Amino acid sequence: MASSQEEVTLLGVIGSPFACRVKIALKLKGVEYKYVEENLANKSDLLLKSNPVHKKVPVFIHNEKPIAESLVIVEYIDETWKNNPILPSDPYQRALARFWSKFIDDKIVGAAWNAVFTVDEKEREKNVVETYEALQFLENEIKDKKFFGGEEVGLVDIAGVYIAFWVPLIQEIAGLELLSSEKFPKLYKWSQEFVNHPIVKESLPPRDPVFAFFKGRYESLSASR
Repeated sequence: MASSQEEVTLLGVIGSPFACRVKIALKLKGVEYKYVEENLANKSDLLLKSNPVHKKVPVFIHNEKPIAESLVIVEYIDETWKNNPILPSDPYQRALARFWSKFIDDKIVGAAWNAVFTVDEKEREKNVVETYEALQFLENEIKDKKFFGGEEVGLVDIAGVYIAFWVPLIQEIAGLELLSSEKFPKLYKWSQEFVNHPIVKESLPPRDPVFAFFKGRYESLSASR
């Protein structure tokens, strides 16, 4: 365990699903850390110095060594603090967990976002279709398991916080139905289990300000259509 709180720092922003992933991992491990809220319109020197390549949050700093990219950070946390493993010990299962986590980033994060926050209508419709296709793959993958890794929260669930918390939020704003109990009953059930898991619940941002922020963004975009 980290001997003092000062050794572990997380740079994030309140509405970021990627920073939220890291918070869940740290909470699962019981690691104390210092959280620094960044202003992305006026990035701190610490952020620019710690992540000069992407200049984005989250950045995880452990003993003055910075790490960027949420899934990389979650794996690092899992390897550094051995209790409550996030990745399976079996190499094949680990590879699968990495595959599906990357699938969420590659196929769902952008498509679901663009299904709502894109001016061009054709482009929006194309992204809705892509989101449905990707969610269907996850529906088939979760089967009747409680979580993607079985009984405990694992890497794919943590990666999927975007689907469980952010997708319902943005679909409500846009009056879309991306994730519903009718279309994807198993995935929907998983999303409810996941956001109500005590550790996840504690790590999620407060819904109202995040909703208000994205709603404002959506309305200003709608005005320009």
